[in-house]
Amino acid sequence: MSADAGKPSAVYDADKPVFKTEAKVLGLPASAWPRILLPITIGIATLSGWEAVVRINDIPPYILPGPILVGKSLIQDWWTLFPSLMVTVKIMALALTVAVVGGVTLAVLFTLSKWVELSFFPYAVVLQVTPIVAIAPLILIYVDETWVALLICAWIVAFFPILSNTTLGLNSADHNLLNLFQLYGASRVQVLWHLRLPSAMPYFLGGLRIAGGLSLIGAVVAEFAAGTAGSGSGLAYRILEAGYRLNIPRMFAALIMISLTGIVIFLFFTFVSHMALRKWHESAVKREN
Repeated sequence: MSADAGKPSAVYDADKPVFKTEAKVLGLPASAWPRILLPITIGIATLSGWEAVVRINDIPPYILPGPILVGKSLIQDWWTLFPSLMVTVKIMALALTVAVVGGVTLAVLFTLSKWVELSFFPYAVVLQVTPIVAIAPLILIYVDETWVALLICAWIVAFFPILSNTTLGLNSADHNLLNLFQLYGASRVQVLWHLRLPSAMPYFLGGLRIAGGLSLIGAVVAEFAAGTAGSGSGLAYRILEAGYRLNIPRMFAALIMISLTGIVIFLFFTFVSHMALRKWHESAVKREN
């Protein structure tokens, strides 16, 4: 038991001019535990029901493996699946980096020049609405290096959320503050640096959380289209390989690895967003009541 167990934390009661206390359990507020325990309970119940259905109906593993068999396959095939996961994550990370640099730069240019925005934004929309599954084979045909083609596919998916959200944030600066900056003769660069960029930060971080998951999806879809084999193949090929061999437990294990990777990416960027905004933006500042 933690030393902080049972220690009250101050919470302001809006109905009374005094503070009330909230008990802590194992160092966390009591109100936080339902958010932790309820999803865990639902997950355990779902996995238990899945395992029970497989055992009761005697379903063969090449049709539907149980979660226990999938877990065993994840452990046994770890040194086969993990290097492929790292290939996929590398492509995802590179694509996201290029999307962030390109998206933020273009959003700034859109803000500085309305003509640039009117000229190029429609083409960004075209990239967004074109299914990556449809254009991935074409990219693989016209780009000689396979990994560059995979990078382009993942970048296309991740680029638009960064560009769109950052542009919206830059244009959402308070008009009264813009007038104040103009009144004091601030240059466009000063307005951008001291007003527009801070105003755009929450929007950019929201787009980053979306783009992080989409870049992983884009990398996996591109790998499916490429179908590259060998030691440098990504996790998508391992899924295809397992399907061809009817090794369905390995397929499920690879799918779980992709899903967990996506969750980790989302949680990481959520943490980054919280740390960047927690001291000054209303979306992350903790309320007193």
